[in-house]
Amino acid sequence: MSAAAGDRPRSETAPAAPVVVPAATRLRLWRRELLRLALALLLGALVGGWLEHAAVGVAVVLLVLLLQQTRHVIRLRLWLQAPKRVELPEPGGLWGEVFDGLVDLQRKNRKKKKKLAAILAEFQASTAALPDGAVVLGERGEIAWFNGAAQRLLGLRSPQDIGIRVPNLIRHPDFARYFDGGDYAREVEVPSPINPAKTLSLRIVPYGNHQRLLIARDVSERLLLDAARRDFVANASHELRTPLTVLRGYLDLMEAEAKGDGTLAPWRSPIDEMRQQAVRMENLINDMLKLARLESARAQMRQDPLDAPALIQRAVEDARQLSRGQHRFELDIDPRLGLTGGETQLQSIFVNLIGNAVRYTPPGGAIRVRWHESAEGVRFSVADTGIGIPQKDIPRLTERFYRVDVGRSQASGGTGLGLSIVKHALEAFDARLEIESEVGVGSTFCCVFPPQRTLRLPAVAAAASNRD
Repeated sequence: MSAAAGDRPRSETAPAAPVVVPAATRLRLWRRELLRLALALLLGALVGGWLEHAAVGVAVVLLVLLLQQTRHVIRLRLWLQAPKRVELPEPGGLWGEVFDGLVDLQRKNRKKKKKLAAILAEFQASTAALPDGAVVLGERGEIAWFNGAAQRLLGLRSPQDIGIRVPNLIRHPDFARYFDGGDYAREVEVPSPINPAKTLSLRIVPYGNHQRLLIARDVSERLLLDAARRDFVANASHELRTPLTVLRGYLDLMEAEAKGDGTLAPWRSPIDEMRQQAVRMENLINDMLKLARLESARAQMRQDPLDAPALIQRAVEDARQLSRGQHRFELDIDPRLGLTGGETQLQSIFVNLIGNAVRYTPPGGAIRVRWHESAEGVRFSVADTGIGIPQKDIPRLTERFYRVDVGRSQASGGTGLGLSIVKHALEAFDARLEIESEVGVGSTFCCVFPPQRTLRLPAVAAAASNRD
């Protein structure tokens, strides 16, 4: 940890600017030292002249000065090698100023060192109190330091595990791909290395000079609560389907009697309203069941080769029926691009996005559907000329039951779960959703599928999709 902490100031603090000594100061030092040298040589010449050997006197003075300079350099070299055991002399003059400056610099460095040690101790104490595990990693991923929570969650031992690369201790394939991938904007969930019954959320935060901080959090309780919620929603929705089917059956019979001059003709309007609400409730239950299945079956999603262009064509045909000829459809579909994954999840993405474009685009508007390759992978986009979405509502669109305009959504037959279904289906594909919209102009929903999901379709399948 000391090494880790020592690197931090260099990476976060800009290098100090070189100190520029004023020209007047340099000139003053030169004059003073040259004057001292001249006086010493003059004294040597006078003494030598008195002994009738002036040159010898000057040479002796130069030799003494040279020995004195050499002695100071040797003492400085010994002090630099062991500053605690060697004391600097106090010769006075320029060397005295140099030694005094070094001693003062040493004193300041000691104060800074004590301050950094106090900061480091405070950091270690605060991280040791964290409920989440914290592991400081070096440039190659070797462990430099970890807190007590990391010992409990990851089973790390001190000092045995110091210096060992963390992928050698957390051997789950998902974490290995996450560590080597370098994309640390997200987190990965893996079983605990010491207790498979617990699930840990691991996230790496780069910082400093090629260093990284691994954060480990126990999310077992949250996953259990999510599973309980999914089971409750699935069970409740399933149980509601039976009484709703009975109601639909009776309403269908009553609707037949309400037509024309039947016995229930005076009740035609209430019966139509009840039937519409029963259909809406049935759609809501179906969407809740679909969302529960997507959440529970994400890890077990099939990895089948999918003819995505054919699925898009099928979703467009469903949207044409929903539109009843009131919208113009523009298609730009690359028939050679497929995906690997689950057909049900992919079909949910296409149907919900194209269906939403039809519901929220006034009659006479245009809906553009694109399926093409990009530098990021494969992109599926649906652009419309509809009512648009305010910018403040875009981040919340994928929340369950969130509606921008409640009255408009209910009138269009929406359940408020379509984009939530799209979000969870995209997560199963390791894809993401991008939304752009302007009120009164229209919206564009774009799904970006990663390159590892891309599949090149055979020529026969591509030709068939193109004919469709």
